[in-house]
Amino acid sequence: MRTTYMAKSSEVERNWVVLDATDVPLGRLSAVAASMLRGKNKPTFTPNVDTGDFVIIINADKVKLTGNKAKDKKYYRHSGYPGGIYETTAGDMLNNRPERLVELSIKGMLPKSSLGRKQFTKLHVYAGGEHPHQAQQPKTIDITELI
Repeated sequence: MRTTYMAKSSEVERNWVVLDATDVPLGRLSAVAASMLRGKNKPTFTPNVDTGDFVIIINADKVKLTGNKAKDKKYYRHSGYPGGIYETTAGDMLNNRPERLVELSIKGMLPKSSLGRKQFTKLHVYAGGEHPHQAQQPKTIDITELI
């Protein structure tokens, strides 16, 4: 009788993948990246083991915000002091810190646990078209084929 395959962290093969965010909607990009970080695109996916790949996202400053999200979607942070809440729109964040916008979107799609935090460390986001990970020989994947 066959048993279900459960991956072990020592057996997992992790690849490096490059995704180009040029003119791709933010949510579609984030869903694909979160799926790759978790390893759901592999037949050896195991929910309680980090089976995902390393994901590099380039051209984060060219990601597309559909509808009125640029002015209506708001991000909040708090300094910890009374009255210390800060509000930023998605459009302002895209202009000032596009890497942070993509990171927050992907982080929200990962599990809220120690495993999710570990998977998030495999994400590398860059605003421009260059990245310093050429030594890992990453594969470029066309995201339009995946969505």
